[in-house]
Amino acid sequence: MPIYEYQVRDGNAGCEACRNSFETMQAVSEQPLVNCPKCGAPVMRLISPAAVGSSKSGFDSRAKNAGFHKLVKRDKGVYEKQY
Repeated sequence: MPIYEYQVRDGNAGCEACRNSFETMQAVSEQPLVNCPKCGAPVMRLISPAAVGSSKSGFDSRAKNAGFHKLVKRDKGVYEKQY
């Protein structure tokens, strides 16, 4: 099930949870929340960027341990494995 993020419609209304935004798991088929489950203030669903992970080292050690490798271009049409 996807995680949706909600925030109060009027930034000065609502409880601390909905003023700062809160997340909830909902099925795709469920209707979006209309009110905050804690205080009942009107909320809107936010559009968030997709979470895409990447390794700080540039090549994830889990991929390396699974036998994958990175190819680095050395010359025109020539690539070398980089571990």
